[in-house]
Amino acid sequence: MEVAMKRFTILDHKDTRSGFGEALLELGHMNEKVVALCADLTGSLKMDKFAAAFPDRFYQMGISEANMMGVAAGLTIGGQIPFTGTFANFSTGRVYDQIRQSIAYSNKNVKLCASHAGLTLGEDGASHQILEDIGLMKMLPNMTVINPCDFNQTKMATLALADYPGPVYLRFGRPKMPNFMPEEIPFDIGKAILLREGTDVSIFATGHLVWKALEASEDLAAKGISSEVINIHTIKPIDEAAILESVNKTKCAVTAEEHEIHGGLGDSIAQVLSRRMPAPIEMVAVMDTFGESGKPHELMAKYGLDTPNIIQSAMRVLDRK
Repeated sequence: MEVAMKRFTILDHKDTRSGFGEALLELGHMNEKVVALCADLTGSLKMDKFAAAFPDRFYQMGISEANMMGVAAGLTIGGQIPFTGTFANFSTGRVYDQIRQSIAYSNKNVKLCASHAGLTLGEDGASHQILEDIGLMKMLPNMTVINPCDFNQTKMATLALADYPGPVYLRFGRPKMPNFMPEEIPFDIGKAILLREGTDVSIFATGHLVWKALEASEDLAAKGISSEVINIHTIKPIDEAAILESVNKTKCAVTAEEHEIHGGLGDSIAQVLSRRMPAPIEMVAVMDTFGESGKPHELMAKYGLDTPNIIQSAMRVLDRK
């Protein structure tokens, strides 16, 4: 498990999709095998700079996501490294059969890059706020699933994908969120990052909930509770060693994610613990419901994806030890 700094501050507020866009442009300059495909959302995915710099390596597929997946799979046969870009709902649910058959089953080197995931999509509402995508993707054999926490980590994750073999699902979002991960912390696919050491409760968080977990840890410390915060940016393959090392010390766990309670990070960690080290666990997630239209911060609070709910979950799991 990678060990980071014990204290974090917000460097600025940036959208994670811009981290993807900046990294994709850098990859274009670094690796001529990198190509990009987009389903009529070039600006929304921040792929416009890549498209302008490398017009012969950019494919605008139009509103034809299923076709985009098939074309991306075909491009790998010639040794190219395709990065597909569209909204998370269209990048998973709409094209699941194509991903399963043409990419995962065939183990093609396609990077599925998905923006506008989760409740923080906001006003577009339930039809676009996919909360099942991590579960859909992690169930596919050969598929790696990555959910970075902020702008810096999304940029680092995107850069890492070019050298990582096989299909990958990279999930990020639309709104500006706290950007706090120092750029010098390496991004190692499959390796969790220990953000804060603790002895009473382990808090495993992913994506936008990592910052909320750090806030919760500060409040818990004021109550005399020592919490360990771990950033699980790679949900598959999950870092079993990091999970077991932490829970062996604290004897209980909380998970936090912007996803359905079924099929997400919580399920993955519960599976590890049930097989290797049974311990009480509480999950902060969307409780088996669709989202709705609203401002991102209001939706996160309404559906319990916030600092107070992480604190309450920690208190509950401590009572169960």
